[in-house]
Amino acid sequence: MKLVASSSPVLPPTALPATTLAERVYAQIKQLIFDFVLLPGDRFSESDLANQVQVSRTPLRQALQRLQREGFLLVFPKSGWQVAPLDFDAFDQLYDLRILLETHAVARLCEAEVRPVLDELAAVWLIPPGERAQAFLTVDRLDEAFHAALVRATGNDEMTRVHADITERIRIIRRLDFTKPQRVEATYNEHATILRAITRRRADEAQRLLRAHIEHSKLEVRRITIETLYHARQRLAEVREQPG
Repeated sequence: MKLVASSSPVLPPTALPATTLAERVYAQIKQLIFDFVLLPGDRFSESDLANQVQVSRTPLRQALQRLQREGFLLVFPKSGWQVAPLDFDAFDQLYDLRILLETHAVARLCEAEVRPVLDELAAVWLIPPGERAQAFLTVDRLDEAFHAALVRATGNDEMTRVHADITERIRIIRRLDFTKPQRVEATYNEHATILRAITRRRADEAQRLLRAHIEHSKLEVRRITIETLYHARQRLAEVREQPG
C-alpha cells in the first residue's frame, strides 16, 4: 500500500487528547481517512500501515480496533483491513435525524425567556463580511459549535449526546463544505438569518430556514465529496504509474 499526500487542508484529527501512543496512532490514521489519503474501499495489512506510520503493531492494532468500532474500518479475518466505503444512504438518515433535533431545539429557543446563547452566537455570526473568518479549519469548528449550541441550549442532555454523536459520524463529509469560499459565505449568511428569526421568536420561520440550511449543506457535501474522491483517486493512479 502506498499512501498519497492529500492536497486538501489538514483537518483536526480528533477531539480526544492523544495522551497515549495508541490514541496518537488512532488520531493519525483517522486523519488519513478524513483526508482521503486512505480512500474509502482501500484494503491494507497491519504490517503495511505499521511501516507507513512508523509504529509497532500493538498500539496500531488498538487504534485500528477503535476505528472499527466507530465504523471507519472493516476487518476481514486473514485478509486484512478495509476503509469503510462511504454510505450516503446512512449519511442521509443521520442528516434527517439532525434536522429533527435542531428544529426542535430552535422551537424551544423561540419560547425560552432567558436566551444567553443568542448573544454568544451573534458575536460570531452577526458581523460585517470583512470580519468573517475565512480559514477552513476555523469555519469548520465554528459551524459545528453553532449547531451544537442550539441543541445544548435546550438543556436536554440526551439530545445533546445524540447530536454530538451525529456530528462525529458525519464529520468526514461535512467538513468538506467549508473548502469552497462560496459555501463559507453562504454559511455565514444563513446562520445570521436563522439567528435573527430566533431572536424575533418566529419559530416557524426559524425552523424552515434551518431545515433548508441543513438540506442544502447535505447536497453540497455529497457533491464535493464525490469530486474530492475523484481527484484523490486520480492522484493515486498517477503515483502508481510512476516508475519505481
